[in-house]
Amino acid sequence: QVQLVESGGGLVQAGGSLRLSCAASGRTFSSYAMGWFRQAPGKEREFVAAISWSGGSTYYADSVKGRFTISRNNAKNTVYLQMNSLKPEDTAVYYCAAAKVPWVLLTTTLNEAAFGSWGQGTQVTVSS
Repeated sequence: QVQLVESGGGLVQAGGSLRLSCAASGRTFSSYAMGWFRQAPGKEREFVAAISWSGGSTYYADSVKGRFTISRNNAKNTVYLQMNSLKPEDTAVYYCAAAKVPWVLLTTTLNEAAFGSWGQGTQVTVSS
């Protein structure tokens, strides 16, 4: 399994930007599709974005499409989530995760069950 550590969260005003990073350990990072999820207080964890092992394919939740961008650098074992035009409803703990199914299956099953390794999360708070 790959171990994941998120960073980059914080407090930002509505309309601002943040970039989250997720550093992975292990030499097999480049073989995993990766994803970002988030969990707001009192709500279930929800899918945000995913990226294929090569970075050539991405997928986004409708709520963040056009505002968030997922990317990865396999040489640095890191996946990123660039968040622009942030809204108060984006406030949540953000988690990165490594998929345990191939990309072609992942895009049909974008839920927690398709991911096998999780980071500890990083808090993002957007003030109005």
